[in-house]
Amino acid sequence: MSVSVQPEVSGDVIVYRRRRNIELALLLFAQLFGYGGWILTHLNLYNAVPEIWPLVAAAWFGVGLAAHIAVRWKLPYADPVLLPSVFLINGLGLAMLARLDEIYRYSDAAMQFVWTALGVLLFVLVAFLLRDHRRLQRFPYLLFILSFVLLVLPLTPLGVTINNARIWIQVFGFSFQPAEIAKITLAIAFAAYFYEKRDVLTLAGRRVMGVLLPRGRDFIPIAIMWGMALMVMVFQRDLGMALLIFGLFTVMIYIATERPFWPVLATVMFLIAGVAAYFLTPHVSRRVGAWLDPFANADANLQIIQAQFGFAWGGLFGRGWGMGRPALTPLPHSDFIAGSIGEELGVLGLMAVIILYAVIFSRGLKAALLCPDGFGKLLAGGLSFVLALQVFAIIGGVTRLLPLTGLTTPFMSQGGSSMVSNWILIGILMVISHRARMPQTATATPTSRAEIEDNSTELIAR
Repeated sequence: MSVSVQPEVSGDVIVYRRRRNIELALLLFAQLFGYGGWILTHLNLYNAVPEIWPLVAAAWFGVGLAAHIAVRWKLPYADPVLLPSVFLINGLGLAMLARLDEIYRYSDAAMQFVWTALGVLLFVLVAFLLRDHRRLQRFPYLLFILSFVLLVLPLTPLGVTINNARIWIQVFGFSFQPAEIAKITLAIAFAAYFYEKRDVLTLAGRRVMGVLLPRGRDFIPIAIMWGMALMVMVFQRDLGMALLIFGLFTVMIYIATERPFWPVLATVMFLIAGVAAYFLTPHVSRRVGAWLDPFANADANLQIIQAQFGFAWGGLFGRGWGMGRPALTPLPHSDFIAGSIGEELGVLGLMAVIILYAVIFSRGLKAALLCPDGFGKLLAGGLSFVLALQVFAIIGGVTRLLPLTGLTTPFMSQGGSSMVSNWILIGILMVISHRARMPQTATATPTSRAEIEDNSTELIAR
C-alpha cells in the first residue's frame, strides 16, 4: 500500500497535498478485508450469510467513517496511508476472533469491537484536543513518575496474577494492563528529556582510547531504566514488557545522540540482566527452554508445539476462513492469534500482516523525518519503534524465532488495554504527521551531529 506524497514548493513554503479522498478509498477497501473474512467464515461453516450482516456492516464501516471524518476535519494534512493500514489489521483481528467464537461459543469479537470503538473514540479525542504535539514536551519528569507508577501498579493489592504473570490490575471487575499506557508515556518522556539533553549526551565526557565516554551523572538515566526493566522481568514475570521498555530507551537515546556507545552499553546491560534472570528466575529459563527444545517438555510447551503444527497444516496458502482448527492451540485469541492467522490464511497471509505492520512503521518513520522540530522527530521515531518491536517480539515468539514474550499482537489480540493504548499511539502519530506535512517555511532544522557541535559549546561549558 503506497501513495506518493511528494510536496510542492511555492516560494519558501512547502505544501503537501491533503489526499483525504485517497485515504477514504483506501479505508473502505481495507475494511472490506475484515468484513469479508467474517462473511467467508460463515459461508464456509454454515453455507449461509449471517443474519446480522447489515448491522455489522453499519457498525464496522460507521466506526471507520467517523475516524476518517475526524482526520479530514482536524488533521487534513496527516498521512493518508496510516489510518487504512491500521483498520485493515484491526479488521483481520476482529474477523479471526469472530471465527474463534464459532468454536468456543464466546462473544470475544463483540467485546473486542467495543474496545475498538472506544479506541477510535480516544483517537478522535487526540485529534481534537492535541492540536500540537509539542504541548507534550512540557512535562517530562511528571511523565516519568506517572510511567513508574503505572509499571508498579500490578505489584500493589490491585494487581492480579494471570497465566503466571502479574501484569494486570483489576478494578470494579475489569482487568487492565497499565504497562500498555506506560509505553506511550515513557516514549513522550524520553523524547522530551533527550531533546533537552541531547547536546550534553552527545558531546560531554572524556575520550579514552578514542572512545568518548559520557560523564558519570549521564549514566543515571540508563541505570534507572535498567532497574525498571529488571524489576518488570523479575517481579512481574514479564520478559516482553522489560524488552519493550529497555528497547525503547535504547533506540531513542541513539536517535537523539547518534552515538553507537549508548546502544552498545544498553544492550550489554540488558544481556547481563537477562542472563541473571535466566539463572535466578524459573519463568525466564522455562521460556528459553521452550524456545530451544519445546519437545523436551511437550506438556508444558503444548502451546508453542501446537502453533508450529498449525503453521505446517496451513501451509503456504492456508486452510481458509473457518476451515482450520486453531482451537487446538491454547490461547489462540490472545498470545497466539498470529498462529491462528497463519493456519487459516497461510504463511502468505501472515507475511501480508507483517508487511502491513512494516507499512505502519515506515509511515511513522516518515513522519519523524518530515517533522521540523527535534521533539517531534524523537517522539514519532520512538512510538513507531515501540510498535515495531512489539510486533517483532510476539510474532518472533509464535514462530520460534525468539523466546515467547507474552506481548500482545497490536490491533489483533483480544484485550482492551492493548487496543485502546495502540489507538492512542496512532492518534499521536497522526498529529505529528499533520504538523509535519502542513504548509510551512522551507527551512531546515539543524539535526546533524556537525550542526549540533557547532551550536553546543556554550551549553556544555555550563
